[in-house]
Parts: sequence; structure tokens; C-alpha cells
Amino acid sequence: MRRTRILAATTLAAALTLSACAGDGTGGESTPGKVTIKMVESLTSPARTELLNSLIQEFEATHSTIDVELISPPTDQADAKIQQMLQSGSGVDVLEVRDLTVGPFSNNGWLHDMAPDLKGWDGMQAMTEQARIAASSADGKTWFVPYGFYGLSLFYRTDLVAEAGFDGPPKTWQDLVEQSAKIQDPGQNRYGYAFRGGKNSAGQVLSILEAYNADTLDPTNAYKVTSGATIFSTPESQSALDTYVELFRTGSPESSVAWGYPEMVQGFTNGSTAFLLQDPEVIAVVKESSLTEEQWSVAPNLLGPTGKAAWPMATAGWGITSFSKHKPEALELIKFLSGEASTRFAKENSLVPILTAAAEDEFFRTGPWAAYVTMTSDPDTWIAVTEPRSSAWWTEWMQRSETDLQKVLLGEMTTTDLLKGWDQYWTDKWAG
Repeated sequence: MRRTRILAATTLAAALTLSACAGDGTGGESTPGKVTIKMVESLTSPARTELLNSLIQEFEATHSTIDVELISPPTDQADAKIQQMLQSGSGVDVLEVRDLTVGPFSNNGWLHDMAPDLKGWDGMQAMTEQARIAASSADGKTWFVPYGFYGLSLFYRTDLVAEAGFDGPPKTWQDLVEQSAKIQDPGQNRYGYAFRGGKNSAGQVLSILEAYNADTLDPTNAYKVTSGATIFSTPESQSALDTYVELFRTGSPESSVAWGYPEMVQGFTNGSTAFLLQDPEVIAVVKESSLTEEQWSVAPNLLGPTGKAAWPMATAGWGITSFSKHKPEALELIKFLSGEASTRFAKENSLVPILTAAAEDEFFRTGPWAAYVTMTSDPDTWIAVTEPRSSAWWTEWMQRSETDLQKVLLGEMTTTDLLKGWDQYWTDKWAG
């Protein structure tokens, strides 16, 4: 979900300002007595590349025997460039690994397992529980160390919530339905919720399904419950989906049946909707909109009936290639980027930070970021989970789920039939 939006958002900026890669992957000869490690990023933008170069300079200042060459392909070319490097088995030591690429990269044997190297490293204990979970795959291997997260939280209009007579923002999905319906006034072009019925809508559907199934959710695969059945087969999911459709019918714009990421964000920033469930990069967008600081804020992700929510945070991080001839030096760079440098990286890229100490940072402790600190500080309420985003059929699933949801919203399919279909879909995929 989030990865696609980043690519769309950064491609234009990268294409306008980057005419070529910062390096071609071959580089020059190392300075005598030094090792040169080559690092490639994939979610490239000019400001991000500048920030990474600044952090690399800090690293080099304290590691006099290591030079780092940063390779920064334009975003729309980056994945192809990285795959070429990986297939050739040369030209890169450290690379950006995303939750959508870690599966194919590791399955092809292109990534080095850092778990043995990081055993006993104090830096891992300095991380949040979510970060430690993300750094370890189901079989205990560490293919990448995360540099931050993108996790859903509720953006809300403080003024509209108060005008509707509520003491604060919704805490649960049921609260959201109630407040959205109360605020909804199509005659005044005022709506409750910026619903996502279009592209990549599955993420928001699963957010409510997972919240309603939080007590029995399999945290290693949030599309399953602990019985081994799919999440789509439970009575709790039926209740959740019916609640979600009610939110659309009573508290959302009719046109939101086709809304994707841009329309949702625009609906909130132009003042027509009171609530938006989105990732933290939207904070910067809202700050640049016509809304004043007094008109909006951010609340934690919505809870289900048992007072819990799942938090399937999209993530990415830094990994080492299996063919790197400079693994110890590459590991030193990753440790550096995963320390205090990660908090600066998170601040300037609108990421949920990976270090527990960031909760004491004024930047994250106050204002719209405080909701994220609340969630990372209470993992028993906002449960860190993993979704099967590395599945080979993920793109197919996203397209199917969007089509089926729209059929339900348009009255062409029942919620029961949708869930039955999705249960069968995932059951068959996992069986075969």
C-alpha cells in the first residue's frame, strides 16, 4: 500500500531533478588503505539523497578506513537498476530492502543474513518492539534492519469534532462511525470520513478486520487467526465489514467509492472531510494545506471491540548483498544508520522512528507525531503484525480486493459473499 504511494510521489520530483544516478555501480579505485562500499537507495528523491550523503559523511568521519559510494537511481528506474545489480552479483554492498522486495530478494539468495552478525549488538535492544520484529523474518533470519515505519493513524478535524459535540477524536471504529454520521452534511459539502474505495483499498479494509480479530490474530501473518483459518472466515470479520460498509453509507462522500490515496488526502486537506486514516507522510502535506494548526491533529489507530488494534506497519531498511566482499564494513554502516542517525532520518522523511529513545524527543513527543509514540509505547494495545505482502500474488490480490469492495459498496455483492470469496482465495493460494 504505502510503497506504491511513495513511488508515485517521488518519481516526478526525481525525474525533474535527477538526470542520472549518483554513481554507476562501478566507481573508481579505493584510496590506498581504504575500503569502498557501494550503497544503493530505491525510494530516491533529491532531499532524501542529500540527507543520506550527509549521514554518510558523518559515518566516514568516524570510520577513516571506509569510503561509501551512494548510488541514487531515479525512483522509476531504481528497482530495475537494483535487480540488474543483484542478478549480476556485483556493484553493490548495501541496498535498500522494502517489505515488498525482501521476499524475492531473499528467495533468490541475493541477501546476506545478518542475524549472526548482530547477535549481542546493543543497538537492537535500543529499538522498539516493532523494529525488532521487522528485523527478524519468520525463520529467525535478518535480511534488513528497518530505518523507520509507515503506519496508519487517524487524522481528524479538531474543530469539526468539537462542533459536533464530541469531547475528542474517535478511539474505536464504532466511534468513527458515530462521529462521521453526526458530522456528515452533504448540503454543506461536509462529510465525515475520507473513505478509500478505489486503488489499494485492501489496506484500510484489513485495518478494521484486524482490529476486530485482535485477540486471535496471528501476528506473524495477520491474514490468519491463531486457529490457522484465514481472517476472512471469522464472525468478527463479518461484523467488522458490515461496520465498514455502514461507515461508507452514513458518513462518507458517495464519490469515495472510487477514491484512492490522492483523493482521500485532498478530501481532508481541502476541508470537506473530518477524518482520514493514513500514514505519517501526510503530516507534511496537511501542514502545507489551508488548514491551521488549531484545526487538525492526529489520533492513534482505531481500536476494535476488545480495545485492541493491529498495527501492520509498512517498512523498509538496509540490507547487505550475499556477494558483497566487504560485509564487515557494510555491517558497520548499517549499525551507524540504525543508531541515532535513524532518528534524524525518520524526522526528515516522515517516518515512525525505530528507537525507543525517540519517544523522549520533543519532535515526536508533541503535536501530530505524539499519536505514533503512543502506539509504539503500548504494543499490547497496538499489536505489531506482519501481513503477507511478499506473496507472489500480492498485486493480483490488490486488484481483486479493490474490485470486490466496490461491488459491495455499489450493492452488487453482499459482505458475506465477499468474505467467502476472500477466504477461499487465500486458502487456495496457501494450499497450492
